[in-house]
Amino acid sequence: MSQKRILVTGASGCVGHYLSEALIKETNHELYLLVRNPSKLQVDTQARPGITVLQGDMQKISDFADLLKIIDTAVLTATAWGGEETFEINVVKTIELLKLLDPNRCEQVIYFSTASVLNRHNQPLKEAGELGIDYIRSKYKCLEVMSELAIAPKITKVFPTLVLGGDVNKPYSHVSSGISEVTKYINLIRFFKADGSFHFIHARDIATVVRYLIDHPPKEDEPRQLVLGQAQLTADQAIQQVCTYLGKKIYFRIPLSLTLANFIIAVFRIQMDAWSRFCMDYRHFTYENAINPASFDQPNYCATMSDVLKISGVDADYD
Repeated sequence: MSQKRILVTGASGCVGHYLSEALIKETNHELYLLVRNPSKLQVDTQARPGITVLQGDMQKISDFADLLKIIDTAVLTATAWGGEETFEINVVKTIELLKLLDPNRCEQVIYFSTASVLNRHNQPLKEAGELGIDYIRSKYKCLEVMSELAIAPKITKVFPTLVLGGDVNKPYSHVSSGISEVTKYINLIRFFKADGSFHFIHARDIATVVRYLIDHPPKEDEPRQLVLGQAQLTADQAIQQVCTYLGKKIYFRIPLSLTLANFIIAVFRIQMDAWSRFCMDYRHFTYENAINPASFDQPNYCATMSDVLKISGVDADYD
């Protein structure tokens, strides 16, 4: 493959770490890794020539205007998860960055959104734009605005489902940081049935997909909107697989109804925002044609709940 000049924003995040590591080890592309704090980037940036760490902030993305004009591929993982700067970073500055790219030079933009802004048919989920927390509403808004840009035809939008990942040298995702807690309560959880379904994907598998897309940009007749996830799982299937891995038997299951959940919320006066309430009612966060490394004949790193537990360091004979 010919060498490309690649910008990665948010390189020190969970996904950013796996992606930077894959691009350093598995490609010869010229890399520009944008981070606010270089000390948080725990990848070997001296492993080969052609790796530049850019200390900077999305708030001042115009400082890199000259570089952006000569970028061949931009991978935009940087995001604000909440707080006052959420819309400024996730919408205003992201759009500013996209406008600074040269649509005649830049071959592809890989933009990271979230599957939470899509419905089960991979179309915009109206409630995400109306009820979502700031992070989700900002991602929803950015998709609307970027469709009007000159570079819009070059943008490949990726929508990760539940993201796993993290190790001693990489920050843990929100989901992975809670896995050990789930296993602590499996003796109780295994006796309940829950109506819900979901997908997950490990950050290392995200990196594999993105690395493939960099070298094989979608053609004109190919989708440029990709949901990233392994095969969908029901909540009951996930519980069963966890129990099998841990050697726990399931003798019976009590259905957890929405009525019971609402009763518990009322009795204990649990505060729920509008988005959390919507998610509880919606329950099935599944999507059509979810993409993972196997979709491109690439090796899957974490495809099953057993893989999830093993990678998370959970002992198979957990007691």
